Amino acid sequence: MLGLGVPPPPQGGGAQPHPLPRTTETLTMPAVRYPFPDLNSLPADIRERILQVQDKAGFIPNVFLALARRPAEWRAFFAYHDALMLKEEGSLTKGEREMIVTATSAANQCLYCVVAHGAILRIYEKQPQLADQVAVNYRKADITPRQRAMLDFAMKVCQRSHEVEDADFALLHAHGLDDEDIWDIAAITAFFGLSNRMASFSNMLPNPEFFTMGRQPRTAG
Repeated sequence: MLGLGVPPPPQGGGAQPHPLPRTTETLTMPAVRYPFPDLNSLPADIRERILQVQDKAGFIPNVFLALARRPAEWRAFFAYHDALMLKEEGSLTKGEREMIVTATSAANQCLYCVVAHGAILRIYEKQPQLADQVAVNYRKADITPRQRAMLDFAMKVCQRSHEVEDADFALLHAHGLDDEDIWDIAAITAFFGLSNRMASFSNMLPNPEFFTMGRQPRTAG
Protein backbone atom coordinates (compact mmCIF):
# COMPACT_ATOMS: atom_id res chain seq x y z
CA MET A 1 0.00 0.00 0.00
CA LEU A 2 0.89 2.54 -0.12
CA GLY A 3 -0.43 21.92 -6.88
CA LEU A 4 -1.52 22.96 -10.14
CA GLY A 5 0.48 25.53 -12.04
CA VAL A 6 -0.73 27.89 -14.71
CA PRO A 7 0.53 26.79 -18.15
CA PRO A 8 3.09 29.11 -19.73
CA PRO A 9 1.89 31.53 -22.43
CA PRO A 10 2.26 30.32 -26.01
CA GLN A 11 5.53 31.09 -27.76
CA GLY A 12 5.54 33.59 -30.65
CA GLY A 13 2.41 35.25 -31.98
CA GLY A 14 -1.20 34.37 -31.44
CA ALA A 15 -3.75 35.21 -28.83
CA GLN A 16 -2.53 35.43 -25.28
CA PRO A 17 -4.50 33.84 -22.44
CA HIS A 18 -6.59 36.08 -20.24
CA PRO A 19 -4.76 36.87 -16.99
CA LEU A 20 -6.09 35.21 -13.88
CA PRO A 21 -7.91 37.53 -11.48
CA ARG A 22 -5.84 38.70 -8.55
CA THR A 23 -6.91 37.72 -5.07
CA THR A 24 -5.57 38.35 -1.61
CA GLU A 25 -7.40 35.35 -0.20
CA THR A 26 -5.20 32.51 0.99
CA LEU A 27 -6.40 29.01 0.17
CA THR A 28 -5.94 26.58 3.02
CA MET A 29 -6.75 22.92 3.50
CA PRO A 30 -8.68 22.01 6.66
CA ALA A 31 -6.46 20.56 9.35
CA VAL A 32 -6.60 16.94 10.44
CA ARG A 33 -8.59 16.69 13.68
CA TYR A 34 -6.26 14.21 15.37
CA PRO A 35 -2.53 14.98 15.04
CA PHE A 36 -0.37 12.13 13.80
CA PRO A 37 1.85 10.49 16.41
CA ASP A 38 5.61 10.72 16.07
CA LEU A 39 6.88 7.70 14.16
CA ASN A 40 9.66 7.09 16.68
CA SER A 41 7.14 6.89 19.52
CA LEU A 42 5.22 3.97 18.01
CA PRO A 43 5.54 0.31 19.02
CA ALA A 44 8.31 -1.49 17.13
CA ASP A 45 6.04 -3.74 15.04
CA ILE A 46 3.94 -0.81 13.83
CA ARG A 47 6.97 1.35 13.14
CA GLU A 48 8.62 -1.45 11.16
CA ARG A 49 5.51 -1.98 9.00
CA ILE A 50 5.21 1.74 8.29
CA LEU A 51 8.87 1.99 7.30
CA GLN A 52 8.41 -0.98 4.95
CA VAL A 53 5.52 0.83 3.29
CA GLN A 54 7.59 3.99 3.02
CA ASP A 55 10.45 2.07 1.38
CA LYS A 56 8.08 0.54 -1.16
CA ALA A 57 5.90 3.58 -1.94
CA GLY A 58 8.39 6.38 -1.37
CA PHE A 59 6.12 8.05 1.17
CA ILE A 60 3.95 7.14 4.17
CA PRO A 61 0.22 7.06 3.34
CA ASN A 62 -1.55 9.16 5.94
CA VAL A 63 -3.85 6.36 7.05
CA PHE A 64 -0.89 4.46 8.52
CA LEU A 65 -0.03 7.35 10.83
CA ALA A 66 -3.58 8.53 11.52
CA LEU A 67 -4.68 5.19 12.95
CA ALA A 68 -1.42 4.52 14.79
CA ARG A 69 -2.52 6.72 17.69
CA ARG A 70 -4.37 3.59 18.88
CA PRO A 71 -1.98 0.68 18.32
CA ALA A 72 -4.43 -2.14 19.11
CA GLU A 73 -6.97 -0.76 16.65
CA TRP A 74 -4.22 -0.18 14.05
CA ARG A 75 -3.19 -3.83 14.24
CA ALA A 76 -6.79 -5.06 13.96
CA PHE A 77 -7.55 -2.70 11.07
CA PHE A 78 -4.56 -3.68 8.96
CA ALA A 79 -4.88 -7.38 9.76
CA TYR A 80 -8.41 -7.37 8.35
CA HIS A 81 -7.37 -5.11 5.47
CA ASP A 82 -4.61 -7.52 4.47
CA ALA A 83 -6.88 -10.55 4.84
CA LEU A 84 -9.36 -9.01 2.40
CA MET A 85 -7.16 -7.15 -0.05
CA LEU A 86 -4.00 -9.26 -0.26
CA LYS A 87 -5.48 -12.77 -0.19
CA GLU A 88 -4.65 -15.15 -3.02
CA GLU A 89 -7.84 -17.23 -2.79
CA GLY A 90 -10.96 -16.46 -4.80
CA SER A 91 -11.50 -15.19 -8.32
CA LEU A 92 -11.46 -11.45 -7.60
CA THR A 93 -8.30 -9.78 -8.87
CA LYS A 94 -6.51 -7.14 -6.85
CA GLY A 95 -7.68 -4.59 -9.39
CA GLU A 96 -11.31 -5.68 -8.95
CA ARG A 97 -10.98 -5.37 -5.19
CA GLU A 98 -9.78 -1.80 -5.68
CA MET A 99 -12.73 -1.13 -8.00
CA ILE A 100 -15.05 -2.08 -5.15
CA VAL A 101 -13.25 0.23 -2.75
CA THR A 102 -13.21 3.14 -5.19
CA ALA A 103 -16.87 2.87 -6.22
CA THR A 104 -18.28 2.43 -2.71
CA SER A 105 -15.98 5.06 -1.20
CA ALA A 106 -17.26 7.51 -3.80
CA ALA A 107 -20.82 6.67 -2.77
CA ASN A 108 -19.79 7.39 0.83
CA GLN A 109 -18.06 10.63 -0.29
CA CYS A 110 -14.75 9.64 1.26
CA LEU A 111 -12.07 11.81 -0.32
CA TYR A 112 -9.16 9.90 1.17
CA CYS A 113 -10.24 6.45 0.03
CA VAL A 114 -11.36 7.52 -3.44
CA VAL A 115 -8.04 9.23 -4.15
CA ALA A 116 -5.77 6.66 -2.50
CA HIS A 117 -7.47 3.53 -3.79
CA GLY A 118 -8.16 5.12 -7.14
CA ALA A 119 -4.39 5.49 -7.46
CA ILE A 120 -3.85 1.83 -6.62
CA LEU A 121 -6.59 0.86 -9.09
CA ARG A 122 -4.85 2.77 -11.87
CA ILE A 123 -1.61 0.96 -11.14
CA TYR A 124 -3.11 -2.53 -10.95
CA GLU A 125 -5.24 -2.15 -14.08
CA LYS A 126 -2.73 -0.02 -16.03
CA GLN A 127 -5.60 2.17 -17.20
CA PRO A 128 -5.07 5.83 -16.23
CA GLN A 129 -8.71 6.79 -16.85
CA LEU A 130 -10.39 3.86 -15.08
CA ALA A 131 -10.39 5.09 -11.48
CA ASP A 132 -12.08 8.37 -12.41
CA GLN A 133 -14.71 6.49 -14.39
CA VAL A 134 -15.42 4.08 -11.54
CA ALA A 135 -15.59 6.86 -8.95
CA VAL A 136 -17.89 9.15 -10.93
CA ASN A 137 -20.18 6.60 -12.64
CA TYR A 138 -19.04 3.00 -12.79
CA ARG A 139 -22.01 2.15 -15.02
CA LYS A 140 -20.26 4.01 -17.83
CA ALA A 141 -16.76 2.80 -17.00
CA ASP A 142 -14.66 0.66 -19.32
CA ILE A 143 -15.25 -2.56 -17.39
CA THR A 144 -16.56 -6.03 -18.17
CA PRO A 145 -20.18 -7.19 -17.57
CA ARG A 146 -18.86 -9.34 -14.71
CA GLN A 147 -17.24 -6.32 -13.08
CA ARG A 148 -20.41 -4.28 -13.59
CA ALA A 149 -22.43 -6.97 -11.80
CA MET A 150 -19.81 -7.06 -9.03
CA LEU A 151 -20.05 -3.30 -8.51
CA ASP A 152 -23.86 -3.31 -8.70
CA PHE A 153 -23.86 -5.78 -5.82
CA ALA A 154 -21.21 -3.88 -3.87
CA MET A 155 -23.25 -0.69 -4.17
CA LYS A 156 -26.34 -2.52 -2.95
CA VAL A 157 -24.43 -3.77 0.10
CA CYS A 158 -23.09 -0.25 0.61
CA GLN A 159 -26.41 1.56 0.38
CA ARG A 160 -29.22 -0.99 0.82
CA SER A 161 -27.80 -4.12 2.41
CA HIS A 162 -31.18 -4.93 3.95
CA GLU A 163 -32.52 -5.47 0.41
CA VAL A 164 -29.99 -8.16 -0.58
CA GLU A 165 -31.83 -11.32 -1.68
CA ASP A 166 -31.20 -14.68 -3.27
CA ALA A 167 -31.75 -13.23 -6.74
CA ASP A 168 -28.62 -11.11 -6.24
CA PHE A 169 -26.60 -14.27 -5.64
CA ALA A 170 -28.07 -15.95 -8.71
CA LEU A 171 -27.08 -13.01 -10.91
CA LEU A 172 -23.51 -13.09 -9.62
CA HIS A 173 -23.34 -16.87 -10.05
CA ALA A 174 -24.29 -16.35 -13.69
CA HIS A 175 -21.16 -14.22 -14.06
CA GLY A 176 -18.93 -16.95 -12.63
CA LEU A 177 -18.70 -15.61 -9.07
CA ASP A 178 -19.21 -18.17 -6.31
CA ASP A 179 -20.48 -17.68 -2.77
CA GLU A 180 -16.99 -17.02 -1.39
CA ASP A 181 -16.42 -14.33 -4.02
CA ILE A 182 -19.72 -12.77 -3.03
CA TRP A 183 -18.62 -12.80 0.62
CA ASP A 184 -15.43 -11.02 -0.44
CA ILE A 185 -17.39 -8.32 -2.29
CA ALA A 186 -19.60 -7.73 0.74
CA ALA A 187 -16.74 -7.84 3.25
CA ILE A 188 -14.61 -5.38 1.28
CA THR A 189 -17.59 -3.04 0.97
CA ALA A 190 -18.36 -3.27 4.67
CA PHE A 191 -14.77 -2.92 5.83
CA PHE A 192 -14.21 0.18 3.76
CA GLY A 193 -17.52 1.58 4.99
CA LEU A 194 -15.73 1.67 8.36
CA SER A 195 -12.59 3.11 6.79
CA ASN A 196 -14.58 5.78 4.92
CA ARG A 197 -16.24 6.97 8.09
CA MET A 198 -13.05 7.03 10.12
CA ALA A 199 -11.29 9.03 7.40
CA SER A 200 -14.17 11.48 6.97
CA PHE A 201 -14.88 12.23 10.61
CA SER A 202 -11.18 12.71 11.43
CA ASN A 203 -10.60 14.81 8.30
CA MET A 204 -7.89 12.48 7.05
CA LEU A 205 -6.67 13.87 3.73
CA PRO A 206 -4.95 11.98 0.92
CA ASN A 207 -1.23 12.44 0.39
CA PRO A 208 -0.44 14.62 -2.64
CA GLU A 209 1.48 11.71 -4.19
CA PHE A 210 -1.73 9.72 -4.69
CA PHE A 211 -3.23 12.24 -7.10
CA THR A 212 -0.67 11.60 -9.83
CA MET A 213 0.15 7.93 -9.30
CA GLY A 214 -0.57 5.75 -12.32
CA ARG A 215 -1.80 8.58 -14.55
CA GLN A 216 1.13 8.42 -16.96
CA PRO A 217 2.71 5.24 -18.30
CA ARG A 218 6.16 4.58 -16.92
CA THR A 219 9.00 5.17 -19.31
CA ALA A 220 11.97 2.84 -19.48
CA GLY A 221 14.95 4.45 -17.83
